Amino acid sequence: MKIRQNVRHWASKKALELPVVSDVVSDKLVDLHTGIFIGRADEAHREERRDHLDAFFDATMDTYLVALQEGAPEAEAREITHVQANFDFYNHGWTEMMEFPSDELEEHYERYETFFERHGITIADPLGEFEPADLPEAPSTPEKLDDPEHPHAVGGFADDVYVEGGDGEIRVGGGEEPDDVSVDHAPGVDDDVEA
Repeated sequence: MKIRQNVRHWASKKALELPVVSDVVSDKLVDLHTGIFIGRADEAHREERRDHLDAFFDATMDTYLVALQEGAPEAEAREITHVQANFDFYNHGWTEMMEFPSDELEEHYERYETFFERHGITIADPLGEFEPADLPEAPSTPEKLDDPEHPHAVGGFADDVYVEGGDGEIRVGGGEEPDDVSVDHAPGVDDDVEA
């Protein structure tokens, strides 16, 4: 998968590992992700998906932190959460929201199979042990799976994590965490900083 990595991602990582500020940053990141993906959904289905996406992305914050604790680099830990989201989008037939084509689902699963198996995550059960008991349901559009359209998907990046840096260069695996990153750059910490 191709993702971005910049100072906001490093600041978010640092903030999510701290007491108190982590709740604020997590809430803001959930809002940002829900907003981005709701914006990709068909307008007629946006609001009916909001509660599900909020709860889903909140659960992926836990996945992200556990992946980091288990030694995953930042880019991989974040990509794991995006792969989970794409499994969920596929399961619901929300193909217009997917970041990679549905024919790459298995390849993305296989790259993180060890982590996924350890935590009960499958394509059919994208949150595994991280799923909250009260995850809101949202209507599916299974008819879209018959002839999926992926207007926001970027294919061909299923063999590794590809990271676009602030300089626009694409690197395999992502960069090294800067020594001087400040949590002030994390979404929600300073309202003047945009994600």
